[in-house]
Amino acid sequence: MRIALVDSGIGMLSTASALHAARPDADLYLSMDPDHMPWGPRTPEQVIDRALAGARAALEAAGDLDAVVVPCNTASVHGLERLRTELEPGIPVIGTVPAIKPAAASGTPIAVWSTEATTRSSYQQRLVADFARGVDVTQVACRGLAEAVESADPSLIDTAVAYAASLTPPEVRGVVLGCTHYDLVDAEISGALSGRAELFTAARAVAAQTLRRVGGAEHTDGRGTPAPDRVGRVTVLTSGRAAELPRAALAYPAGRSLLPR
Repeated sequence: MRIALVDSGIGMLSTASALHAARPDADLYLSMDPDHMPWGPRTPEQVIDRALAGARAALEAAGDLDAVVVPCNTASVHGLERLRTELEPGIPVIGTVPAIKPAAASGTPIAVWSTEATTRSSYQQRLVADFARGVDVTQVACRGLAEAVESADPSLIDTAVAYAASLTPPEVRGVVLGCTHYDLVDAEISGALSGRAELFTAARAVAAQTLRRVGGAEHTDGRGTPAPDRVGRVTVLTSGRAAELPRAALAYPAGRSLLPR
C-alpha cells in the first residue's frame, strides 16, 4: 500500500502517524512544500497549484499510489476538486475537515481554533452553521501558532498557545483544532486551558477514511496489535526533492513515530 500526504509543512505529521499506527506496512510519501509555505495567505489558485505539484511529485516518486491524503484545511478547501479531477477514480483523494460536528454533539459551548485566514473564511462559517446550529461557538484566530509549531520553538509555541487560550471563554468545554499543526502541541494546548476542554482533531478520522477508501482495514494480528510482518517505508519530499524528515518534525512524538525502528 502506497499513500501520499500533501501539505505545506509538518502539519501532516499527526495524520501520517495515525496512518502508520493503523497500517505500519504501508509506504508513506510525505510531500511537503517548504519553498512556498505557508499556503494560508496564498490565493486559491496558488494553493491549488502547490497541492497539485505535491501530489504529482509523490506519484512520480512512488510510481503508483493507492491514495492521496490532503491533511490541510486550506488545501482541502481550495484544491480537492482539482486533485480529484486529475487523479480520481484511479487514485482516491481524501481531504480534511475540522471536527466541528463531533465537538458540537454534546451541545455545550465549543471553540474552534484555526489560522487567521481560515477563521475569516466562508468555508468555516458554513461548517459552523451546518454542524453547530444552536451551539455557542467561539472562533479563535490563533495568531502565529502554525508558524510556531513549524519552527518547533518552545517559547514561540507557548506564546502563541497562551494568546489563543486567552481568547477562549472559560465556559468552553470542547476545542476543535482546526489546523493540523495544532495536533502536534495538543498537550500544551490542554495545559493552557487547564484541562477543562476536550480537544477534537481530524487526524484519526482522516486516516480511517483513507483506509476505507482503499479497502485496507487496520493491519493487525487478530488481537488488535499491528502485525509485524512488514514495516512500510517513509519517503520525504520537500518541494519535489528527496529529503529527510525535517529536524523540527523530530521535536514531536508524531514525527518520531515515523522513524525507522
